[in-house]
Amino acid sequence: MVEHDMIQRSPVRVFERALGGGLGPGNLGVTLSRKGVGKTAFLIGLAVDHLLQGRKVLYISTKESVEHINDFFEQIFHATASTLNLDQIPQRLLRMERNRHIHVYNRKLFSLEKLEQSVAFLKDAAGFVPDMVILDGTPRFENTEEWEIEGLSKLATEWGAEVWTSSNTHREGQEMDERGVPTTVARFDQQLAVIVNLCPENDHIKVRIVKEHASAEVPNLQMELDPKTMLLRWR
Repeated sequence: MVEHDMIQRSPVRVFERALGGGLGPGNLGVTLSRKGVGKTAFLIGLAVDHLLQGRKVLYISTKESVEHINDFFEQIFHATASTLNLDQIPQRLLRMERNRHIHVYNRKLFSLEKLEQSVAFLKDAAGFVPDMVILDGTPRFENTEEWEIEGLSKLATEWGAEVWTSSNTHREGQEMDERGVPTTVARFDQQLAVIVNLCPENDHIKVRIVKEHASAEVPNLQMELDPKTMLLRWR
């Protein structure tokens, strides 16, 4: 079990407090940014924080290989361990690997049905029920229909898991709403509990909360991604 003071020292706690306690079980969250800015690193950072607390994470990718994702997890884990001065690194890494599953699918063939089957198989075969599910590369909001997002929200509720996904911004001819959210994402606003935008600036990547559950007043979060470690830090 990870120590209480380490949990409290993590910058992720500040991020969660800004969201009124985090994304929360049964909710959908979306991370936005230009391509290559750091969406995957940001989401893996949240996943590693969950894993260090003994929670379970299912990582679904339609973009990268299992080996690439595993290497990224280890990179973020070691950076986190160094920042928080953790001990027992091999033991913690082993526990992290035991509490995490990585599944890779062909983007064209992936579906809600396959996601549901994956979670059902993990539950039946290994007693694994995820506390967090990360969908990297899917859904593609520009091609997604409302029933798919509603189905994903229903699955998140059934699992009691928070579900994070992502979408690119600043494509040519991309329409935005007044918040700077692509209209392809904003049309699902009712189903999305949290929207986060990663905005590259001179020497850092600003983490901007665009939507915080049902709150009418969006918090001004003074946090960023460190471009060297890709970890959350105070600004």
